[in-house]
Amino acid sequence: MIIKDIIQIGNPILSQKSTSVKDFTSSETKKIIENLVDTMRANNLIGMASGQIWAKKRIFVTEARKTSFRDTKDVDILRIYINPKIIWKSKKECIIYEWCGSVAYAKLFAPVKRPQKIIIEAYDENHNKFQLQADGILSRVIQHEYDHLDGIEFTEKITDIKKIMSSEEYIKRIVQKKKQ
Repeated sequence: MIIKDIIQIGNPILSQKSTSVKDFTSSETKKIIENLVDTMRANNLIGMASGQIWAKKRIFVTEARKTSFRDTKDVDILRIYINPKIIWKSKKECIIYEWCGSVAYAKLFAPVKRPQKIIIEAYDENHNKFQLQADGILSRVIQHEYDHLDGIEFTEKITDIKKIMSSEEYIKRIVQKKKQ
């Protein structure tokens, strides 16, 4: 298990576009995937992109599950996305509060508008091509991590800066309210 420090907002690497993976079986690719999964889980995240751990390759992972910030019924297995491409987005959009491991020290939550549903095409770690239609939290995390591959931070997509809040306020005002 190798847990990497997550690059924090303001570091120029987060603004750089990732490059395509050419060798799916290389030790570099395997190590990136292993580090992403370990770091995502250790930091209570449900997704992570390679650029967040200094590896600017088109790879991200998702694992929608219950965390201290998400009490979700939308759970999903661990998925690896290599050289992904979002091939369809719904016209219907929704606003949901997001946060990011790259703003973890700031503990920042903010509302972001994104398409409700998407279809993504990617390769898994065994070089098998797949398509996945996603909605709910999985759609959200896929779009968030996909943006990372293109050098876009969620803070660039905040819909209302007056609604930004700390993780403590998010838990009190959003998570606890949903439990009532």
